[in-house]
Amino acid sequence: MKIDKTSLFTDEVRAEIDKHIAKYPADWKQSACMPALTAVQEMNGGWLTRELMDQVAAYLDMPAIAVYEVATFYSMYEHKEVGRHKICLCTNISCMVNNSDSILEHLNKRLGISFGEVTDDGKFSIKEVECLGACGGAPMMQIGDHYYENLTPEKIDSILEELE
Repeated sequence: MKIDKTSLFTDEVRAEIDKHIAKYPADWKQSACMPALTAVQEMNGGWLTRELMDQVAAYLDMPAIAVYEVATFYSMYEHKEVGRHKICLCTNISCMVNNSDSILEHLNKRLGISFGEVTDDGKFSIKEVECLGACGGAPMMQIGDHYYENLTPEKIDSILEELE
C-alpha cells in the first residue's frame, strides 16, 4: 500500500518537519521523528492516530513500526483524545511523599475525572507521569509548557480557574 506523504499534514506542519529534517544529513531524515510526531500531535489536538503515525513514517521514509516504537516509548505522545489542558500529575517518590495522592483526589473531585479521562466539555484530562524533574517543588504537575510546584488544593483551584 502506497501512502501519500502529505495528505494529512498542513503546510505549516510540513514546514516544521522540514525545518527539523534540515538539521540532519540527507540520508538521516528519520532523526526528525520525534519533532515530526510532536508537530503532528499538536496539529491533531494533542493526540496521534495510527494514520498520522503512518503519514510521519512515509514522510520520513522509514518503516511505520519504527515510528510506532518512538510514539509508544515516550510518554509525551498520546494515543487517544486528551483535554485541551492536559494535566500531567507526577506520582514519583518525591511527589508521593509530599501528598500527590491528595492532589489527585482534589483533581478527581474538582473535575470529576481520574487518570486517562477527559472532562465532558473536553477542557481537561489527567495523566499520571513518572517524573518531571522538579522534585524540590513536590508535589507538582505540568500543564502545557508550565510547571506548577508545591501544590495545594487552593493553588490547584486558582490554576484551574485561570484555565477555565
